[in-house]
Amino acid sequence: MTEELQALEKTHTWDLVDLPHGSSYCQGICSGTMGLTMRRLLSPVARITSVRTSVRLLAIAAVHQWPLFQMDVKNAFLNGDLTEEVYMKAPSGYSDCPDKVCLLRRALYGLKQAPRAWFAKFSSIVHQFGFSSSSLMIQHCLSADLIRDLGHLSYFLGLEVSSDSTGYYLSQAKYASDLLSRAGLTDTKLVGSLVYLTVTRPDIAHAVHLVSQFLSAPHSTHYAAVLHILRYIKGTMFHGLHFSAHSTLDLCAYSDADWAGDPTDRRSTTGFCFFLGDSLISWRSKKQHIVSRSSTEAEYRALADTTSELLALRWLLEDMGLTHSSPTIIHCDNRSAIQIAHNDVFHERTKHIEIDCHLVRHHLSAGILRLLPVSSSDQTADIFTKTFPPSRFHDLVSKLKMASVRPP
Repeated sequence: MTEELQALEKTHTWDLVDLPHGSSYCQGICSGTMGLTMRRLLSPVARITSVRTSVRLLAIAAVHQWPLFQMDVKNAFLNGDLTEEVYMKAPSGYSDCPDKVCLLRRALYGLKQAPRAWFAKFSSIVHQFGFSSSSLMIQHCLSADLIRDLGHLSYFLGLEVSSDSTGYYLSQAKYASDLLSRAGLTDTKLVGSLVYLTVTRPDIAHAVHLVSQFLSAPHSTHYAAVLHILRYIKGTMFHGLHFSAHSTLDLCAYSDADWAGDPTDRRSTTGFCFFLGDSLISWRSKKQHIVSRSSTEAEYRALADTTSELLALRWLLEDMGLTHSSPTIIHCDNRSAIQIAHNDVFHERTKHIEIDCHLVRHHLSAGILRLLPVSSSDQTADIFTKTFPPSRFHDLVSKLKMASVRPP
């Protein structure tokens, strides 16, 4: 907190003045407290998107054997000049004069603007030094007092990162242990914490997806299901993802759906997963928003969602310097859905899914994706659509290329 305040003083963010007659002030908050508020407001679900992006980067870093370092932005909120007079209540304990207010000279960017401002600043540094001189960029940022070097990446937002000659390992063992020790919390908080655990635990994604649907009005059966998940986590505490250093960088996907699987509203569940070589980098278990009138329709809706994720992943990987010139293979175990994707004629039974058909068919004809049939027994995405007996469940988990990593 002291460092944050000193940084604000150094940039002449405000002056302590008497509040002019007839003026009002806002209930301001200093950036250090704002950072604390951010961490409290960022629910497990809100953090997942940025963390999953980091997961995908790890898969590429493992193949290229890039060393990973962790740095901290020292001053979370950049400031820009203000042309208006804005008065803010002084931070608690900042001034010995409680009647004084802060006349802001520079604006503190909020949660939405700060990343853009930092991106602009680092873009100018990249332009100065070039992408090939990353060490010079880091040294420049350190000398300019923009960042703090935290050394090799080992722990970040509850994620534990370790490496050896075979690649990188990503787990949440400590997070899982803390979650189990807090098992006396309410159902809602437990399930919210379990959602964040799915960042490295795809094996519990479908089960957590099921119990998360009853947060507003949970019953004893739902709480019993949560406890069952916790018992499974306790027995698989050190399970996580392994990103192989000897993997290819070929992208492929599995798409599946469980038709009318929900006994309450008869909606289907979409499941898909993406592999970069041998490394699992993306997956989803999600209930479809409307009822499908056939298994083919349910599968096609899942295929459309898989295609949307494919486009996002290809864009992200290209932004990381990995371009795929050949079509990405999507494995689907419903031959009718594959035939519809290749058929230019809409029949009466398929007109109601025409939008999804157009989406998939457009990118199929553009050479972005290629559909291949796969047997149900080899459908890896099956684990994200329904529950299974132990033997089949463990067989599917093995297909996810997970690893058990115990601390040294």
